[in-house]
Amino acid sequence: MEGLLSPVHLVFILLIVLILFGPGKLPELGKGLGKGIREFKDAMRGGMDGSSDKKEEEKKPEEDKKS
Repeated sequence: MEGLLSPVHLVFILLIVLILFGPGKLPELGKGLGKGIREFKDAMRGGMDGSSDKKEEEKKPEEDKKS
């Protein structure tokens, strides 16, 4: 199998990332990456139907009640 993302290449990339960041930092990196992707998807969905503005407006009154 030829190409940039063959299984052997992916193993080498993961090994280099493990060496650079260490095993303690990897869960944090994965968590941050997942959160970023989730926010991006929500923003894309919200941009299409305009619901992201509504969500922000709903959150603001709840924050005011807590104060």
